[in-house]
Amino acid sequence: MNQQEKHEKVLYPVVRCRTDKAGGSGTIIYSKENPDKSGEYLTFVLTNHHVIEDAIQIKQEFDSMTKRDIKKEFTQKVRVDIFDYVNMSEMNSANTHTADIIAYDKSHDIAILKLDTPKKMTYIATLLNKNKIPGIKLFAPIYSCGASLLHDPFANKGEITYLNEDIDNKSYWMSNSNMIFGNSGGAVFLEESGEFVGIPARITSTQLGFGFDIITWMGFFIPISRIYDFFDEQEIQFLYNNEFTFKECLEKRKVHQKKSLVDMAIEDTSGGHNVKSRRNK
Repeated sequence: MNQQEKHEKVLYPVVRCRTDKAGGSGTIIYSKENPDKSGEYLTFVLTNHHVIEDAIQIKQEFDSMTKRDIKKEFTQKVRVDIFDYVNMSEMNSANTHTADIIAYDKSHDIAILKLDTPKKMTYIATLLNKNKIPGIKLFAPIYSCGASLLHDPFANKGEITYLNEDIDNKSYWMSNSNMIFGNSGGAVFLEESGEFVGIPARITSTQLGFGFDIITWMGFFIPISRIYDFFDEQEIQFLYNNEFTFKECLEKRKVHQKKSLVDMAIEDTSGGHNVKSRRNK
């Protein structure tokens, strides 16, 4: 990539995500015209679940339909800061948009936000195609980019150093790029092509004292393979497959959720688990 491509593919798609109690990073991965509303665009941001976790609350409430107390989900809006740049290096302004939490999975530590704006976003991250994933090897040069410590987004260069880390029964990749707290939810890009290959998610650090402090760390990111799994499991394949639309996926999600509610209600009647449902706050 030349310098302009690095700005447009690595820096510009990365955003800052904030809730009332926490913050981190995110990446714009989709901004396309709404087929149901000409001239309006649908824009989605990929981030970590733990970045927006405190915007999700589960409460026990009486449900008039099932005539029993059930667990209901209430979600708050997330604020997303999108940055505008001039002269390829100078941050001009930050535009804040609210966003809805559309899908999430705590075990995957992934979430998708839908921006509350009809405007088209110019710079979108390019997801590495599924068939290219086996070609990723150790020492592949990468950039990690995020709003470290809630600073404006910036990139750090490194290499992929490990491809088979198992954490909480989930696959992670490791890099020696300087990932900093606040990078969570951001992006890892291949240096050569600028393609998106993962989400910075975990930092393991150790502080050693020998008369002065030495801090060692290991940076792990969620690989693109697991992100595709999340898209499929959540019925949001439109984010990477043009054969699907947001509306179609939304309908499939509703059918899936209704079936799950019925199954859980049956379990609850027989002494099983509580019923869960979703409702925006």
